[in-house]
Amino acid sequence: MNVAVTGANGHIGANLIRKLLERGDTVKVLYHNNNTAFKGLDISTVKGGLGNPESLEELCKEAETVYHLAAQISIGNFTLEQLMKINFTGTENVINACKKTGVKRLVHFSSIHAYKHNPLNAPLNESNPLNLESELVYERTKALAEELVQKKAGEDGLEIVIVNPTAVIGPWDFGPSYLGQFLIRLYNRRIPALIPGGYDWVDARDIADGTIGAALYGKSGEKYILSGNWLSLKELTELAAQACGKNLHVPVIPYFLGLVGLPFIQGWAKIKREHPLYTKESLQILQSGNRNIQNKKARKALGYKPRPLETTLKDTFDWFKQNGYL
Repeated sequence: MNVAVTGANGHIGANLIRKLLERGDTVKVLYHNNNTAFKGLDISTVKGGLGNPESLEELCKEAETVYHLAAQISIGNFTLEQLMKINFTGTENVINACKKTGVKRLVHFSSIHAYKHNPLNAPLNESNPLNLESELVYERTKALAEELVQKKAGEDGLEIVIVNPTAVIGPWDFGPSYLGQFLIRLYNRRIPALIPGGYDWVDARDIADGTIGAALYGKSGEKYILSGNWLSLKELTELAAQACGKNLHVPVIPYFLGLVGLPFIQGWAKIKREHPLYTKESLQILQSGNRNIQNKKARKALGYKPRPLETTLKDTFDWFKQNGYL
């Protein structure tokens, strides 16, 4: 099958294109500047971006399926206008390019952040309302983009399937991602403290498998949550310690102390020229994430089967070591 991918240089994209190549698909990817995640792979490339319709049309030309992963993740460092330009308008541009070039099927990557999570202990599934008025601008832009995609599904013969992953961990994390950086800092004992709270964590390889399942078996206009298991940061740290064979005990401090420390964390990050350990938005996300995210629909319809997080963490640390990150 001829397929095209946006966001191939991201963590999930790096895993997805390898799975597609294993299947024997012919892969074409869009990239802006960085090609680290797919350098040396047997794929074709198109230089451009979500704001460049000509490059998107070149990407989609002759493709049967397009996987739209490209987006800007934000935990407080982008404005609503900046994120709308990438996450919403960029998605609209991809849809238009697919229609213009005769693409049959589009798999759109939304996010679990597109949904309202309250009440936090009640099951969260595909019927939850979209978070269209969230004060967190990343959540709002992903919800608005998902709403747009649902409206466009089926127009001009273009089938669109939506997937909603949770927090992703795993190998082939060239960035490294925010969570990859957390694990590296944790391994190097550079995490001074944790806060109460947690999230639903899932393996990037399982997300890639679920995404291909969505392309093959998903119904147009439908969405499928690709989740794993909820763990607190303390529980995640304990599993990480077992996975890498190190003593990684980190104290848990009250939430308000994390807020008090924000200016110091951000100031230190500027000095070190690295991402801050946390932001106000990331603290809020860890406190407000639903603990009962359902993936029954994806299991039944797509054959989705997330692996144990212990395996994910061991493989992730091994990959970081083999590639010089640790």
